Amino acid sequence: MSPLFRRKSNDLVADATSSVTPEEPDVARPKGYTPSKKELGVVTPKRTAQGRRVQDPAPASRKEAYKQLRERQKAERLEANEGMRNGDERYLLARDRGPERSLVRDLVDSRRTVGSYFIGGAVIVLIGSSIAIPAVQLASNLLWAGLALAVFVDSIFIARRIKKLIKARFPQTTQKLGSLYFYGIMRGLTFRRMRIPKPKVELGASV
Repeated sequence: MSPLFRRKSNDLVADATSSVTPEEPDVARPKGYTPSKKELGVVTPKRTAQGRRVQDPAPASRKEAYKQLRERQKAERLEANEGMRNGDERYLLARDRGPERSLVRDLVDSRRTVGSYFIGGAVIVLIGSSIAIPAVQLASNLLWAGLALAVFVDSIFIARRIKKLIKARFPQTTQKLGSLYFYGIMRGLTFRRMRIPKPKVELGASV
């Protein structure tokens, strides 16, 4: 073989070997390292400013866009209501947030309160007072006075219990005791099944 063809062959071999670069060795990962979604090849759908995912088809008309918006808002409201009922801090109103108020709720929900019967008694009193019979009206007034007195006494017991537990478990709390008293008493005036957040403890449970 002539020197000319030998040089061309060598050049082709050199070019071929230079175009193949060895793979970079794996970089040592620290213990407990979790690869990112990008490294795993997982594509996360992005959202537009309107909350629609990029991969979702764009609405064909204004009416369709409005329909999608209403569906998203409805789903968000349902999620918020469910979270509020379950006591999820992310969805609670400001009046229900904090460990102190959670403790007050558990305290009230663990006992029977006179206030939970107050509304039913008030309805009976209203009906009785509308009957033009002196004896029935007198009985209604006495029942009303008895209910009011019972609620007042029960509220005092609730306030004392709240004060004792808060001082024992949250001695450094910044919550005003008067606000916690009012919160607990108002919850006690509500039917157990209608309370939001819903009760987490059973009647008679120790708190």
